Amino acid sequence: MVSEHAPRIPEITKHLVEAGGKRLRPMLTLAAAKLCGHQGDADVKLAATVEFIHTATLLHDDVVDESAQRRGRPTANLLWDNKSSVLVGDYLFARSFQLMTETGSMRVMEILSNASATISEGEVLQLTAAQDLKTTEEVYLQVVRGKTAALFAAACEVGGVISGAPEEQVDALRAYGDALGIAFQIADDLLDYVGDASSTGKNVGDDFRERKLTLPVIRAVALASEQERAFWQRTIEKGQQDEGDLDTAMELMRAHDTLEDTRLTAEAWARTAREALEVLPEHPLREMLSDLADYVVSRLS
Repeated sequence: MVSEHAPRIPEITKHLVEAGGKRLRPMLTLAAAKLCGHQGDADVKLAATVEFIHTATLLHDDVVDESAQRRGRPTANLLWDNKSSVLVGDYLFARSFQLMTETGSMRVMEILSNASATISEGEVLQLTAAQDLKTTEEVYLQVVRGKTAALFAAACEVGGVISGAPEEQVDALRAYGDALGIAFQIADDLLDYVGDASSTGKNVGDDFRERKLTLPVIRAVALASEQERAFWQRTIEKGQQDEGDLDTAMELMRAHDTLEDTRLTAEAWARTAREALEVLPEHPLREMLSDLADYVVSRLS
């Protein structure tokens, strides 16, 4: 992350790294590679590549969402400015591609470059779908697969590929990462309404204030009466939000059990992730990956 000519790059990247985070994506790459018997340091380079891609998307997301807080700290766009955040994000994307070429694997480059394109596509789709009450669960899942699950899946898949694992195992790792990423994002969207700001690092109700249609709201809209639909049209589509509207939104989601239904959906995807691991060799790391699927939904308890 060091730049000889642009000192702002290490300033901003240092701010992001020191903010912490779960580092799930690079851990997935390292675990998948070790599970499949990898020797050498290519897995470390790929883990760094995956984290750089993720960090770049965070910098861009915070500008798009006009976010003021990330992992409990002020965002880079707030401390510096939007231009710096976007350009440093671009730099991290470029560095990630430099790193992935060091592995010398065209297949790895294909997987990660495709994931990068899919992430961008998912973000753009979310822009057009986020405030449209006609957005379906299918479109929501497409957004989630794009902006989150694509990188989870790629992080796992490249770990298997760089290890020379059999195709059946590489496919299983990709399927695991896809399901884990979906479970993770659905849980994250639910935590926006039921989480604790001190542990999530985000303010409760941010998605509502930013007029994002996530799964619990999509399901509440689908079940809404005419009067309830008018509320969602005012607050989400038109952005006319008043004091107490978040509480009303919570009441409507509870009345239709969409918060609980969303939790059950996240848990179902976590089960799918665990089941995908069954074809992989028995290993303590396989158990760790299975536990990780439990962890991403245990945050909802």
